Amino acid sequence: MSKPKLISFNICPFVQRSVILLEEKGVDYDIDFIDVYNPPAWFLEISPTGKVPVLQVDGEILFESTVIGEYLEEVYDPKFHPTNPLIKAKNRAWMEYTSALYGGTFNLMMAKSKNSADKYIQEMRNTQKSLDEVKHNRPWFNGEEFSMADMFAAPYFVRVEFFRQHFNINILEGSANLQDWSDRLIARKSVKDSIVKGFDNIMIERMVENKSYLVNG
Repeated sequence: MSKPKLISFNICPFVQRSVILLEEKGVDYDIDFIDVYNPPAWFLEISPTGKVPVLQVDGEILFESTVIGEYLEEVYDPKFHPTNPLIKAKNRAWMEYTSALYGGTFNLMMAKSKNSADKYIQEMRNTQKSLDEVKHNRPWFNGEEFSMADMFAAPYFVRVEFFRQHFNINILEGSANLQDWSDRLIARKSVKDSIVKGFDNIMIERMVENKSYLVNG
């Protein structure tokens, strides 16, 4: 099997999920960063959707972060899905659930007014309530075993912490359960290693370019 290559955008949370999984499994991989807002022609030729992440392996192309994650889980050890089929299926459902939260963090980044920003914050708080209710184990989503469900949620909490540190916005306010999970995830080595150098500055620069309310309000 050839060394996998991940085609990425430096602040994409969906790419970050793949990177965390690769790091946890200790896979030797390459990563190639592109500008998804001005993608090179070669990328458009290999990506059916024009989106990242894309995984190149053995001359084949895989796209969609969930599919990439399932492939990596299947072919590389150690395994991070629960062995019980029902629990595994429930984990997969909650992994997909976090996608809406990623959309919320992007919308908050790009919000052009206080009203819009407040709306997106409240939408994320409403969405994460269900996650808060189901995440009752400690320390991880399933209890003692770190899993893909934890990895797929981690990029959301990285972005939540970004808003807290730079704009004093505490999206997790009132949810000690999620805050505990967030703290544990952000402190984990694979999550730290998945964050590109200069992440906060890149995020802020992107917001400035798009005249975000949070940086211009």
